[in-house]
This record gives sequence, C-alpha cells and structure tokens, in this order.
Amino acid sequence: MNSDDITRSRFGSTAGKLEALGEERIEGLRSCALDLLEPLGHEFALDAATGTGPFAIALSPLVREVIGVDLVPQMLEAAQRSSRDFSNISFLKASVYSLPFPDSSFDIASIVRTLHHLDQPLKALEEVARVLAPGGKILVIDQLAPEKKRDADLYEKLENMRDPSHAQTLSDLKICELIGEVGLQLTRTESEKEFRDLDVFLDLAGCEGAQRDSIFEYVKGLVRVGESAGVELTTTEKNGFCFTGRVGFYVAEKPFNR
Repeated sequence: MNSDDITRSRFGSTAGKLEALGEERIEGLRSCALDLLEPLGHEFALDAATGTGPFAIALSPLVREVIGVDLVPQMLEAAQRSSRDFSNISFLKASVYSLPFPDSSFDIASIVRTLHHLDQPLKALEEVARVLAPGGKILVIDQLAPEKKRDADLYEKLENMRDPSHAQTLSDLKICELIGEVGLQLTRTESEKEFRDLDVFLDLAGCEGAQRDSIFEYVKGLVRVGESAGVELTTTEKNGFCFTGRVGFYVAEKPFNR
C-alpha cells in the first residue's frame, strides 16, 4: 500500500474513537483559535487534513465560513455528524498535497496534528500557503520530537510500532524551518506539555493483539533501565504506563509580496 492507502486504512478504522476525542477538544481548540488567530468574524477559513473536524467546528462561530478537507471518507462522515448544528461549515474529500482551491482563497488556514503523518510535510505546507491570501494567518499544531537525538529515536520507535500511518515526529526547530521555507513569516510560537495514558494512546491508533503486546514490552524495558524516551515514560498506580509529550503551536502570516 502507498502512504495514502495506509492513511485511509488506519484512520478509517479508528474514526469513531477520534470523533469522540475531537468532540472533547472543541472548547479548548476554540479558546486556542481565539488567542492565536484573533479572528474578526469575516474570514474564510480552511482546516487542512481536518480529520473528524474538531478544529473546523471550533472555528465556526468565530469566522464567516469554514471548509475542512480530508482524505478519509469515514473521518469526513464523522465530521459531518459532529458539525450538524453549524451552517457555515462544509467538508470535502481532498489531499493536503493537492487542495482544490485557487491561490489566495482563504484568510485563515490550519493544519492540526497532521505533519507527523506526512511523508512530505514541506509539500503540504507549500500547498496550504498557496491557498492562503497575502496577509492571511496559518496555525500549525503538532506533537514535537524530544530534543535529544537518543530520546527522539526511542520515542520514534514507539510511534512507528503503534501507528502505521506515522511518518516522523518533527522537532520544534524543524517545524519553524519548514514554515520559513514556504515563505511564511512566523509571528508566534508556543508549546505545552500533554499527558497521555499509554492504553488510551494505543486505542486511538487501533493498536491491538501482538502489536500492542510488543509495545508494552518495549516500554516496560525502557522504564526498567531508566529510559524516559524524552517523554517522561513511567508506570501508573494501576500498573499501566503513561508519558508526557510536548505539543507545539505556530502562527505565521503570508507576506503581501507573495
């Protein structure tokens, strides 16, 4: 299977779980959008690789219109269900590498928790930048690789074992570089810690059976020798495992000379 087929298979099978998680995140994402994008209410917004649509739904009351695009039909069906009470949202099936819009179509664009699934994150950012109007803002949100190479390698092995659609967790510096390479100007960057229970983390990827068992053995081995993989891997009171990763938030603007 090619990467698009892997993405459709992985997210098609877990759309229901991601729909529930997305609905839990909407209020927090709305506060995030207000703070970081500062919408005025007249904007046309794009949510690229929208998934089940939580960020598009979060933006809906803040802008004139939102369009969400995604490659996975089951995710778009979930997005339609979750957004039924919002009249200014629409969803389209499309690849983030080939958006079906003219240049400079949107005042706001977002690409949320997607870059680490992409073989070509630069190409995706180039395409989103293309459809963003001069003076428009883009918000990129993604989980971040640990700063030390050994930690990053250990964590990357965990992600690759867990999720066949995973490509590469990028560092803070790399995301900043990619945003600059597509001609956008960073105006704000932030990061925050995010606590994750390993069982829930595996559930969201549909990770079961022998694959799940092998991940627990891998994590158990890391904890036994005092390796945190840069994400504070540790045991829980119920003999499970948890970790704390970092999520990055990046706001950039498209210059008027592009």
